[in-house]
Amino acid sequence: MKNTLNNLSASRLFKSLLLFIMMGLFSCTSKEETQVNNTEVSIESNDRNVISISENQFASGQMELGKMTIQNFNLVVKANGMFAVPPQNQADVSAYFAGYVKEIKLLPGDVVKKGEVLFTIENPEYLQVQQDFLESKGRLNYLKSDYERQKELLAENVTSQKSFMKAESEYTVTLAQYQSLKKELSLMNINANTLEADNIRSVINVLSPLSGYATTINANKGMYLNPSDVAVTVTNTDDLHIELKIFEKDLPMVKVGQPIHVRLQNDLENVYEGKVHLVNKAINIQDRTIDIHGDLVNESDAKLFAPGMYIEGEILTTTTAYPALPIEAIANVDNDYFVLVKENGTNFKRQLVKIGATDHGYTQIVNADDFDPNTEFLTKGAFNLITE
Repeated sequence: MKNTLNNLSASRLFKSLLLFIMMGLFSCTSKEETQVNNTEVSIESNDRNVISISENQFASGQMELGKMTIQNFNLVVKANGMFAVPPQNQADVSAYFAGYVKEIKLLPGDVVKKGEVLFTIENPEYLQVQQDFLESKGRLNYLKSDYERQKELLAENVTSQKSFMKAESEYTVTLAQYQSLKKELSLMNINANTLEADNIRSVINVLSPLSGYATTINANKGMYLNPSDVAVTVTNTDDLHIELKIFEKDLPMVKVGQPIHVRLQNDLENVYEGKVHLVNKAINIQDRTIDIHGDLVNESDAKLFAPGMYIEGEILTTTTAYPALPIEAIANVDNDYFVLVKENGTNFKRQLVKIGATDHGYTQIVNADDFDPNTEFLTKGAFNLITE
């Protein structure tokens, strides 16, 4: 019985020792495997400049590869300004004679034609002008006949020199009055040739001097207008042009015929083409600027704008070719610029580049000589990968 108990105790001790040894061996094996796994991860993550992109990632991200290319970059002179029309295409309309506005039906933006009635004004004084004209016209016929008769009599020594000179003087003075009143009626838009005693009037028409748009209306019915008051402004936009201001330091670079890129201040995405038409030779003393006049290349674009609209312009002065990459291929990280260069397989390496000018979707690479001409870059989809 005693021997049996001893054998059971020995068996249990052996099993315990065996279990302890096996647990120790398992613990060592797991620790080694863990160390190996951790070593593999650290090796992969040591070089943060290397990025691996699978084929599925490349396709789903719509990424693209490309090489550095030679692109034209324009040296530009930036300027601000507005759209305007030539002086002959805009008229401030006022009445030559004071009076009360009797009728006006215009609204800003209405289309008007040259010679069309813009508004009418009324004043009893207009009647006196017409009466004086008709009286001088009537006297003139008699005085002309008397003058010609006295001239003939003087030639025949039948009349005196004094009588002839009196007839000549009265005729000449009345003729001057007649011509002056006829011109005054013309300014009133009254036809002197058809004016008779039974059609004189106290209301006159004010006509448009050109075709265009009524852009400003300062008059209203019943308003008293002085000859110096501007009642309506008419603008013809057919010759709408670009007016820019450049600083005097930029004058040597700007020449007639150079291209201009124009953008509206509230719409910087759309670019309109123009060219320099005229460079002013006088400097504005107050702000040290010079006026530049330009024409729109596409004349139909003029219909999109109105005089006085503010614009931002770029005058393209010179063109130089540089090695470049698409803007999307370059990422700005804390004012340093990086690209992704394809190394082998699916690996890309992040590399620092120096950039220069940007134009037409491309950016100049200043240190292009650091790369082989056949180097492939991730030209689309690189930004997010670099900045992550």
